[in-house]
Amino acid sequence: MKAAYISRYGNIDDVKLDEQSKPLITENDVLVKIHAASINPLDLRVLEGEFKVIQPVKFPFILGNDFAGTVVQVGANVKQFKAGDEVYAKTDQNGAFAEYTVVHQSSLALKPQNISMELAASLPLVSLTAWQALVEIAKVQAGQKVLIHAGSGGVGSIAIQLAKYLGATVATTTSTKNMDWVKDLGADIVIDYKNTDFEEQLKEYDVVFDTQGGKTLEKSLSVLKRGGCIVSISGPPDQAFAESLNTNWLLKKIIPLLSWSIRHKAKKREIKYSFMFMKPNGQQLAQISQLVEAGTIKPVIDTTYEFSRVKEALKYVNTGRSKGKVVLNMLP
Repeated sequence: MKAAYISRYGNIDDVKLDEQSKPLITENDVLVKIHAASINPLDLRVLEGEFKVIQPVKFPFILGNDFAGTVVQVGANVKQFKAGDEVYAKTDQNGAFAEYTVVHQSSLALKPQNISMELAASLPLVSLTAWQALVEIAKVQAGQKVLIHAGSGGVGSIAIQLAKYLGATVATTTSTKNMDWVKDLGADIVIDYKNTDFEEQLKEYDVVFDTQGGKTLEKSLSVLKRGGCIVSISGPPDQAFAESLNTNWLLKKIIPLLSWSIRHKAKKREIKYSFMFMKPNGQQLAQISQLVEAGTIKPVIDTTYEFSRVKEALKYVNTGRSKGKVVLNMLP
C-alpha cells in the first residue's frame, strides 16, 4: 500500500511517499480503507522527534493521527462494526497517511452521517482534545467563563463550539484577520493578541484552555479566579502524565519536575494546573458525532490536498497560518 512515512527523525524533507506493508488485524482490531486524513501540528512534532525520549517510534513509521474511511475487515471479537461501515478515529497503533490503517475497536466510531469523509477526518484529534480538556478535566459548567487560546486553530475552533454547547461564556485569542470568523464560531469576547494583552482585559475566569505554552501559559494564571483551573496541551507535563507512560521509573520521576515552576505558581493562586495528552476514545467520538449531526459542532477545513502532495501540505501546516484543519484526500 502507498504510505507517507519516515525512516528517521528529521524534517519534512525526510518524509517518504512509497510502498509499505498492509497492516494486519488481531481479534479486537478493525482494518479501514482510508478515504481522508487530516494533518495536525502533532504530526510535525513527532516527525522532528520531540517525543522520542518518552514515546519513541519504531521505524519505518507511518505518519498521521486522524482518518475517516470504510471498514474492510474486523477481528473475531469485534461486534459493533462490520465491513462497509463508514467510520473515523484518532489512530492508536498504525499511521493515517496510508491507504489502509488498523485501529482497536475501542478507538473507533461511526462517522457523522451528515458530513463528508474529508470533514469527518478533520475532527478526531481536535474534537477529542477539546472534549477531554473541557468536559473530562475542567468539567465546564453552564454559566462559567472560559478562555480558549488560538481560537482560529484546529483545536481552538472546535473548543469554542464545544464550550458554547456546555453553556459557557467564551473568550478567545486570535489575529486581527480572524476576529469576525471566531465570533461566528460562537466566541463572546475576542482578543487580538497582536495588539492587546489578554491578561489585562480578562479577569475572574473559571477555566483557561492553553494551546500555546510558554509565556502565554504563565500570563494565563492572572486571568483565573481562585479555585479555577488551567488545562494545557503545550505546557510542561505533570505527574499524572508521567504515570500514564510506559517508561522507566527514573523518567517518571524526572518528567514532573519540568512543570514544577508553573505548578508552584498556580498553587500560590489556588489554581489547578493540568497537562493533557489526548487519548483515542471511540465512545467520546460517538458523542461528538451526535453533536455534529445536530449541527452543534461544525468541522472547519482550511485546505484539502491530494495525498501525492503530502509534503506540501505538511509545509503549509508548519507555517501556522491555517484556519481550521488541513486535509489529505487519500483516494486515487
